[in-house]
Amino acid sequence: MTNDGWLEIRENLRKQVGKDNYLTWIEPLKLSNLRNGVASFAVPTNFFGNWVSRNFADKILLQLHRSGADVERLEFTPEHATAAQPARAVNAQPVETANKRPTREDDVPGAPLDSRFTFDSFVVGKPNELAHAAARRVAEGGPVTFNPLFLYGGVGLGKTHLMHAIAHELQTRQPDLRVLYLSAEQFMYRFVQALRERQVMDFKELFRSVDVLMVDDVQFIAGKDSTQEEFFHTFNALVDQNKQIIISADRAPGEIKGLEERIKSRLQCGLVVDLHPTDYELRLGILQQKAEFYHTQYRDLAIAPGVLEFLAHRISTNVRVLEGALTRLFAFASLVGREITLDLTQDCLADILRASDRKITIEEIQRKVAEHFNIRLSDMIGPKRVRTIARPRQIAMYLSKALTSRSLPDIGRRFGGRDHTTIMHGVRKIEELLTSDSQLSDDLQILKRLLQS
Repeated sequence: MTNDGWLEIRENLRKQVGKDNYLTWIEPLKLSNLRNGVASFAVPTNFFGNWVSRNFADKILLQLHRSGADVERLEFTPEHATAAQPARAVNAQPVETANKRPTREDDVPGAPLDSRFTFDSFVVGKPNELAHAAARRVAEGGPVTFNPLFLYGGVGLGKTHLMHAIAHELQTRQPDLRVLYLSAEQFMYRFVQALRERQVMDFKELFRSVDVLMVDDVQFIAGKDSTQEEFFHTFNALVDQNKQIIISADRAPGEIKGLEERIKSRLQCGLVVDLHPTDYELRLGILQQKAEFYHTQYRDLAIAPGVLEFLAHRISTNVRVLEGALTRLFAFASLVGREITLDLTQDCLADILRASDRKITIEEIQRKVAEHFNIRLSDMIGPKRVRTIARPRQIAMYLSKALTSRSLPDIGRRFGGRDHTTIMHGVRKIEELLTSDSQLSDDLQILKRLLQS
């Protein structure tokens, strides 16, 4: 079969299984051979092959038959087999006899790990040094010292990178360890599927038999009552067995709306670590590491002094955007055969630079104000009305109105669902006090400098 033939089959499968399933389970498949009635595929891991075999073998076989291929069964072989973990082909029988249920002890359907996301490729700086140290400690695989490890922070700050790095390190150190990494959405999807297929006991046994459970973006189960119930019991069962749990989210446990209080309490009983927004030095370090890698691919390209510093200063909110910009820059310079100068950088990345102009968020304002006045962020958006909390809250409201383009109702929603009239009152109160309170004026100047730096 030609590559074009397999691409056409993949497109048909995408329509059949949906975008998410396609991206997770079908797109990574690489058709390596088709002969003697066997279609052989290279897959990232044994787990991956097992999952595809059980859940999508019949659909793949059907599409192969429709394309005219003479195929009786499928075979999945891991790409990166090692001496400690030899390749083990996973066979999928024809549609009539395909076995849909786990039969081997290690059939744990985890999401694929990205080989780029290791500790060696993680650049450490002040904003992420605690998270990195905690991740390293867990990855050593010794006795559980804090359980769970909860990593939280905004988009592109390194949560998923550290999760993958932990999984890679654990599997390298202890190849027999059963490490399960998946997103909260995948956990929910598989639980719903188990309910639909009346295989809830299989689901429970599977997820509670792992040695390490890693769940990414746990905020997505908020508001999903049945999924939260099962997650809670899975969590408790693993903790009772001294099994390690690592969780990530975009905010702290106490700030995830729609998450049950008992789950918040459980998540807060371990080590909760914030990955702060990157500072200039960390962004520059990431760019320097990335540039060294590209120099091995584009040996004839030169990069002028000041370019990396310019990018580190201008693209400040998201590491993924920062790395993507450098990738585009090297590729463009290679195609046109020019040195990477500041002028070339501004021309090539004009759209990214415009989009990355400093935008202050309400969440950033809340965090800075809470830190400045030494109050908890949860109190900032909570119901408490004591003066030591109410005044900083009004200052944060004032700064949100002054430094962002958000509407008053939108600001109110981010302050615990408060009405827009409450925001107006807070803003006016600060405006009135500014005429007579010099300390308040100094505080506002300091906060504005911190937010606009």
